[in-house]
Amino acid sequence: MKKILLFFVAGTLVLGGCNKEYFNPSTVSQDQAVSSAEGLTLLCNGLQARYSTGGLVSVLYNKVALSGLSTREMMILNQGNVDENNIATGGASVVNDNAVVRNFWTTAQLVRANADLVLANVNNANDPGTRSGLVAYASIFRALTLGDMAQFFEQTSLSTGENAPFVPRQEALRSAVAQLETAAAQLAATPVSGEFTSRIVPGIDLANTLQALIARYSLVLGDYDKALAAAGRVNLSSRSVFNFNVNARNPLFDVVFGNRNIFEPTNVNLGLTGPLAPSPDDKRIPFLVRAAPLPTQNRGLGFYTANDAPIPVYVPGEMLLIRAEAYARKSDLANAVTELNKVLTKQPAQDAFGLGAGLPAYSGPLTADAVLLEILRNRSIELAFQGFRLGDSRRFGRPGPGQPGAERNRNFYPYPRIERENNGNTPPDPAN
Repeated sequence: MKKILLFFVAGTLVLGGCNKEYFNPSTVSQDQAVSSAEGLTLLCNGLQARYSTGGLVSVLYNKVALSGLSTREMMILNQGNVDENNIATGGASVVNDNAVVRNFWTTAQLVRANADLVLANVNNANDPGTRSGLVAYASIFRALTLGDMAQFFEQTSLSTGENAPFVPRQEALRSAVAQLETAAAQLAATPVSGEFTSRIVPGIDLANTLQALIARYSLVLGDYDKALAAAGRVNLSSRSVFNFNVNARNPLFDVVFGNRNIFEPTNVNLGLTGPLAPSPDDKRIPFLVRAAPLPTQNRGLGFYTANDAPIPVYVPGEMLLIRAEAYARKSDLANAVTELNKVLTKQPAQDAFGLGAGLPAYSGPLTADAVLLEILRNRSIELAFQGFRLGDSRRFGRPGPGQPGAERNRNFYPYPRIERENNGNTPPDPAN
């Protein structure tokens, strides 16, 4: 990316019912903003605000739109929303000036660049515990954006500047995991200070989120032992969330699920068909969708039910399914089924977010193909509307564009025109 400016939230940022206000320091220079612990913490609060709020320009909104519309998880309600409709159509309909692709790319790059800015200047915070908090927080948002970019683009950049070089998506994920591991070690050695805690917007469980993201991206990289270990270190009773209120609103409810104007879940089966379709007895379905919405209601529920509804950074079931998949890909099917059954048999009351299937244990064939298919089915339900289905579809080798029974209309997205016009290193667009 050619140039990225330091950003903060305009006005004040008040999240999570904590009555803490973070005033807009837009009158200070970048050097002043990164010269103190207070300025660096303000910048960290800006990372979360940019990533999770702002409606149509937020990373959260656009990654759910890109993944959901390209895999039939979501359906278009109003074709007048041209850019979202083109994502749902897929193929050559998605061009370089598509607003969903552009907003996702530019906002994610802004967050990544500012996370790097915090990490580069963290020693300007004098207190070791504050430095631990800053490193953990910035590493989490750096990893989230690199992981999101790797789902939708074949390559991305790891630096900011004139004609910044691109790297393959796998290298971006390896960079994210390495930084997360560094942050986790620092946090374990030096707990977060009261100074940092008093200034940061609450909601994110730093220690558990670092391990959850190490597990998430190690799985995609095929480092199954690391994914197993990291997922096993996550406390499944913990909650790590993006908090919202009526001023800093849940972007999916605000823009999509609070109305019937753009898109909604395709149907009560979440767009899944054949062997991937959910059981009619799955207790996750009424958590996720309305069976018979009124004309003015969006079918979708999940974590997008109000402007102040928190959105999980990860859900406990993801960690169990990461372990199940890692075991299955290591040909340890007995342990894979053990982890899978923890998801299948979990009751809603046993889950930190109330997300439980309440189904019988797995009774299908004890073969890699059958167990992996059941894992994918449960990922598609447990992680519905969270922006994972496109990457899962590729990783599990499901039919893609041009194949019979295609379950996705693209593999990767073209690079935005704004990037291509400003960066001579922008790679060729993918064929589909």
